Amino acid sequence: MTSVEHSPLTRKLSAFVALSQVELAVLERLHQRRRTFVARREMVHQGQSAQAAYILSGGWVCSYKRQTDGTRQIVDFQVPGDFLGLRSVLLRTSDHSFEPIVDIEAAEVMTRDLLEAFALTPRLATAILWAASRDEAMVVEHLVGIGRRDADARMAHFLLELGSRLALVGMGGKDGFDCPLTQYHLADTLGLSAVHVNRVLRQLRENGLVTFRDGHVTFDDYGGLVKLAEFDPAYLDQTGPLLK
Repeated sequence: MTSVEHSPLTRKLSAFVALSQVELAVLERLHQRRRTFVARREMVHQGQSAQAAYILSGGWVCSYKRQTDGTRQIVDFQVPGDFLGLRSVLLRTSDHSFEPIVDIEAAEVMTRDLLEAFALTPRLATAILWAASRDEAMVVEHLVGIGRRDADARMAHFLLELGSRLALVGMGGKDGFDCPLTQYHLADTLGLSAVHVNRVLRQLRENGLVTFRDGHVTFDDYGGLVKLAEFDPAYLDQTGPLLK
C-alpha cells in the first residue's frame, strides 16, 4: 500500500476510475515535492507564466480574478484533492490568481512530470481530465447561479455543492462540514454584498434550513435546502467509477 492510496486526490479520482497499483505509484511520484503555504499570500498571480501545478492535500484555497479597481471575483474554492493551476500550466500563463485561505499543504507538480505521468498512464490522464471537466461544470453552475438564481437559492446551491465536494474526500456530508470562509469570501463568490450575505444566511437559518456559525456549516434541513436550491448533484458525477 502506498502512502498516497488514501490521499484526498486518490479518493476523488476513485469516483471515476478504479486506480491500479501502477497508477497509484505514478500519483505517489506526483506528490513528491510537498510544500506548505501561508494564508493570505498569493501562490500564483494573474498573468504569471512558467509555473507549476499543485495538488492540494490540506487546507482551502480561493481562485480569483482581480479587477483594475482593486475588486475581485472569486471563481471557485479549492479543497483537498483539487488541482491548482492545471489549466494555466497547459496554457502557459495563469489567467487568474490563487491564494490560500488558511495555511495549506500542497504538492508541487512540474509540467514535465505531469506530461510524463499522462504518457505512462493514460487511464490516470483520463481521470485527471474528468476532474478538470467536473471543475468546468461547477463554473457553469456558478454562472447560472449569479445570472439566474435569487440570493437565497444561490447561497443554498453553493453550500450544497461544497458539502458534496467535501463528502467525496471524506470531509463533509449531509449533516454539514467545517468551513473557513468569511462572509466577504461568499460575497466575492456569489456577486452579493457582505451585508446581503449576512441577511441571506440569517434568513436561511431562521427558516430552519442551514446554519453557518463559528467555522461550521450545519444542514438543519438538507432536503428543504435541496428543494429551495433545486440542487441536482448530477453535474458533480460522484456516483461511482466509470472505468474499472
